[in-house]
Amino acid sequence: MIELQQIDLQILEKKNKIAKIPSQIVQEEFPLKEALTEIESVKQQYVDLEKKRRDKEREIDDINEKINKIKTRITEIKTNKEYQAHLKEIASAEKERYAVEDEILSLMEQTEAVSQEVSLKELRFREKKKEVEELKRKLEGEVAEAEKGLVPLQEKRSKLVTAIENDVYNEYIQLKESCQGIAVTEVKDEVCQGCHMNIPPQLFVEIKKNEQIFQCPQCRRILYFKSE
Repeated sequence: MIELQQIDLQILEKKNKIAKIPSQIVQEEFPLKEALTEIESVKQQYVDLEKKRRDKEREIDDINEKINKIKTRITEIKTNKEYQAHLKEIASAEKERYAVEDEILSLMEQTEAVSQEVSLKELRFREKKKEVEELKRKLEGEVAEAEKGLVPLQEKRSKLVTAIENDVYNEYIQLKESCQGIAVTEVKDEVCQGCHMNIPPQLFVEIKKNEQIFQCPQCRRILYFKSE
């Protein structure tokens, strides 16, 4: 019974480890998904800035065409007043062009900054992905090792069960289910190590003999004594 309890605890430990690792892998991969979303967002910023720059360049083309048309009208000018108005119209259009050119320069600077940000984020993503993949391989190896370790434990458990009376084994299973996996525990210094309650002195004397099964009066766990 004592050996069965020890094996069951080892089996439980391995099964818990196997059960936890998939969620641990998901937890490690989650920041990668967030990083990808962030990279896509920054890339979209780059696309939007490039579109704005191209729109502004087309606007420059339109302004240049406008200026050329204004200049071709010089032959129609007859008075000095008309000439001054003509020059003023050209100057206004050129001023508009300079403003758009400044906007284009600003957009180019922003685009370069965003491009560098994308490169940096992608580099960090690749580094993090490599770390996660290495950890994932390690955890998957631990799962395989734990599953491999379960086989001899379960074989040994099957052999032990055949040596235990059915009624006693059924009681053990019920206790294990109701007592958080521990049905058999040591009694030490007249204290049950399962519930940490005191054991009556006379009962403790009997338990020390390890000749028959006794249960804790409090938690009902099966008790045994381990001599120094």
